[in-house]
Amino acid sequence: CGEVSGRGVCQDVVPSNSPVGAQFPFSGIDDRENWPIVFYNRTCQCQGNFMGYNCGECRFGYTGPNCTVRRNMIRKEIFRMTTAEKDKLIAYLNLAKRTISPDYVITTGTYEQMNNGSNPMFADINVYDLFVWLHYYASRDAFLEDGSVWANIDFAHEAPGFLPWHRFFLLLWEREIQKVTGDDNFT
Repeated sequence: CGEVSGRGVCQDVVPSNSPVGAQFPFSGIDDRENWPIVFYNRTCQCQGNFMGYNCGECRFGYTGPNCTVRRNMIRKEIFRMTTAEKDKLIAYLNLAKRTISPDYVITTGTYEQMNNGSNPMFADINVYDLFVWLHYYASRDAFLEDGSVWANIDFAHEAPGFLPWHRFFLLLWEREIQKVTGDDNFT
């Protein structure tokens, strides 16, 4: 967690005890309810402008060796991009499809299918599909205890977290594309 460098410390994960809301009438059946403690219970608390699973990256909007230099990134509206800019975007997406993420894996089963965590089910994934999976995981149907599926929920789109969740999703996606391509100016 960056303890040696002073960038962060390891701490227990404390999930919110706030109710999920009336739109989800169940409790204790969906692994997203107490995420991430169904998969891990300790994480890094990064100091200053550091972030990441090991406090090894600069927080969004910062750069430099100590993450102290403020950096504004401006996204260009896709319809205003030049042909060369569009070609670069497509090339970056294709590269992301061919690059296995060095940092992340995905679950291939529900917590129940993993026997409450005693039978881990994880797989490597390419950088592009990681974000397809993240979006799916946040918005997928809820798997109920009796094996049925409750399709009337979409935590990523039908909840108060819609805007901040998608903002973080975009920032993380840009960061991962920057790492794959080595292009720190990609937005």
